[in-house]
Amino acid sequence: HHVTAVDVIPEKVEKLNNRISPIQDEYIEKYLAEKPLNLVATLDGKAAYVDADFVVIAAPTNYDPVKNYFDTTHVEEVIDLVLEVNPDAVMIIKSTIPVGYCRSLYVKYARKFQTTPSLNGKHFNLLFSPEFLRESKALYDNLYPSRIIVGYPKQLPTEQNEDWEEENVAIAAISNPKAEEFAKTFAALLLEGAIGNREEGEHSILNAQHSTFDKGIPCLFMGTKEAEAVKLFANTYLALRVSYFNELDTYAEMKGLDSKAIIEGVGLDPRIGTHYNNPSFGYGGYCLPKDTKQLLANYQD
Repeated sequence: HHVTAVDVIPEKVEKLNNRISPIQDEYIEKYLAEKPLNLVATLDGKAAYVDADFVVIAAPTNYDPVKNYFDTTHVEEVIDLVLEVNPDAVMIIKSTIPVGYCRSLYVKYARKFQTTPSLNGKHFNLLFSPEFLRESKALYDNLYPSRIIVGYPKQLPTEQNEDWEEENVAIAAISNPKAEEFAKTFAALLLEGAIGNREEGEHSILNAQHSTFDKGIPCLFMGTKEAEAVKLFANTYLALRVSYFNELDTYAEMKGLDSKAIIEGVGLDPRIGTHYNNPSFGYGGYCLPKDTKQLLANYQD
């Protein structure tokens, strides 16, 4: 498949076109140097989107502590440009976003579809697929994903919450009846590029009605809101786990105990596991700090 990468930083585009990785990632460096990739990079979003079947939106969504919310400006800039040049393209948000954000976009763009002649009769083809990539292992985690999740617009029961009525009306008005089909096609593309599952055999309890398996990789299809929640809850759990073993280590140090021995003894309980338990100075990186704050902010409403 032909892939065009769009960025706003000229140096990154130049490096990619010269087969040099703009970030430190062993597999990206190796693939750019050795593989015959059908990949080009550009600064021209319009030209890239005009003939695209799928547009993967991975724009930054930095957490705004003042608004207590992710800054989703760049995501919507991409959506606006895609709708301008190729409204039939299927857009998949990969950026981390607040729970309920995609449904709010259906409300926002339902108004735009009503007032924009070029969008008359068109559908708003927007999906959400959370990414679970580790730093310096982005390509590896795409080649060996733990799972693939794609969310598509669904109706929610208004008897549970009347505020969902406006979202349901917007989704009914502009969503594509083929949204679930598009979600499965996109998942199939990710499966096609994958080699296998890093955790084969651990997902047999998944309900076959809602999942498919290929190469040992579970694929889940759900509403956009559920998919958004998966990302925030997963990262918050990882932050909690890091914090827990940090606290264990602090306790052991204060009491003159061997924290390694305690952690090994705790982790051998199969419900806990011996992974992701190395004490450090706290949790960091790009995702965990902002995602935990965003999940907390979601509880305010």
